[in-house]
Amino acid sequence: MRAIKKVRRLIESEPTSPAAVELSKLIVSLESGETFSFKQMYELPLNDFDLAVELIKEWRLDRFYEGKIKALNAAIQVQKND
Repeated sequence: MRAIKKVRRLIESEPTSPAAVELSKLIVSLESGETFSFKQMYELPLNDFDLAVELIKEWRLDRFYEGKIKALNAAIQVQKND
């Protein structure tokens, strides 16, 4: 399963978890160009940190357009509720 899809599922299933909140911020930053602090990402458990790194790699490739939109929508919802 692609990192983008894993992140979307994590955000949708646990929107208030620290990982979902930070990954949501990362997605919004990647899409909008907003500043993102890697300090919080670095403090995530290793498996969530690795997932964030994979997300960045996939996002950069830009081949998963549909998955990016779904992940972005989920991330925006978390930010609205924050």
